[in-house]
Amino acid sequence: MKKATALQFAVLCGVPFVMVLGNSMLIPVFPQMKQAMNLTQFQVGLIVTFFSLPAGILIPFAGYLSDRFGRKVIIVPALFLYGLGGLVSGFAALLLERPFPVVLAGRVLQGMGAGGTYQLAMALTGDIFQSKERTKALGMLEASNGFGKVASPILGALIAMITWHAPFFVYSIVTYPIALGVWFLVKEPKHEKASESLKKYGQKLLSVFRQKGKTLLASYFSGMVVLFTLFGVMSWVSDYLESEYRIFAIAKGLVLAIPVTAMALTSFFSGMWLSKQPQWSKAAIIFGTVGATAVLLLIPLFANIYLFMLMLLFLGIFIGSVLPPVNAIITGATKSDQRGIVTSLYGTVRFFGVAIGPPLFGLAINYGRWVMFAGAAAVTAVAAVIAVLFITTPQKQE
Repeated sequence: MKKATALQFAVLCGVPFVMVLGNSMLIPVFPQMKQAMNLTQFQVGLIVTFFSLPAGILIPFAGYLSDRFGRKVIIVPALFLYGLGGLVSGFAALLLERPFPVVLAGRVLQGMGAGGTYQLAMALTGDIFQSKERTKALGMLEASNGFGKVASPILGALIAMITWHAPFFVYSIVTYPIALGVWFLVKEPKHEKASESLKKYGQKLLSVFRQKGKTLLASYFSGMVVLFTLFGVMSWVSDYLESEYRIFAIAKGLVLAIPVTAMALTSFFSGMWLSKQPQWSKAAIIFGTVGATAVLLLIPLFANIYLFMLMLLFLGIFIGSVLPPVNAIITGATKSDQRGIVTSLYGTVRFFGVAIGPPLFGLAINYGRWVMFAGAAAVTAVAAVIAVLFITTPQKQE
């Protein structure tokens, strides 16, 4: 990778890093938020949902606009909106007696901004890099996303020691410099831009799914399921560590960082390996979903904190083995003038997985840990079966 290209890519890696802070940085602060705003466990879950659902809904439109007008002109304003939403939530918590509704409004703004960021950074990476180098770059991009997940629970726990609403203000502090870097430092390559109306563009997209729909939809489902599992488990673990093991603050952030650290490292190294052995992409997805199923069934067996953390480590490894091959298959399935919308649709289902994970795990725990983890294992097992039946590794990336 040339030095000029490496600088651009480093800036692009900042985009998934700040986006993952949107939810992961708040997870260790959930108990404090629950107490400070007098919330139920379900209401706490809405703090994730009100961010992730708007992001998921708007991602396809951002993808269409990026294919038509360019990636950067969508990414940069979206980053500024993301930071603004954090300020709205932060000042609401600071100034209002009953801040929860306005906090949720700020989260909606953040989600709207998030809808035009990470997946477009993936598409822009796909535009800049070609062939085998693309798989490696996408693995590094996913690793940056994972590194954000590693840093965010520790960062959230640390900043919350000042006050529970301090993390909201961090969003603008870290996001605005990256937005400026994307605008001034990243050179967007010229590619064929979509010129069709939205209706014709939708018809064109349908033709893509007629040709490669099984692989794309199966890949989408795999990515959604593993993120549903990750965020569902982590939201439960945040409360469980305090109630069962009396682990708080930075110590809790470090435990929460275990699965995401494993995921980030696995994403990085598997991305590098798959760039040289792309024919193993489907096998990597199956390996990860089957492994995650096994771990989810084992977690309820262990009460010892060290064995419990070991299970979290393995869960992160299996999830990390799924994401890079899914990214590569999706971005390699279409040409550049359709890549934005295809990757953005993937972003939609990813965000939906994140959105429904915490509240569904919160509801399932009312019926016991076995029910919660067995249900999650059933979902990952279905993802494995679908991968076996429907995913086909592309022979050539364009």
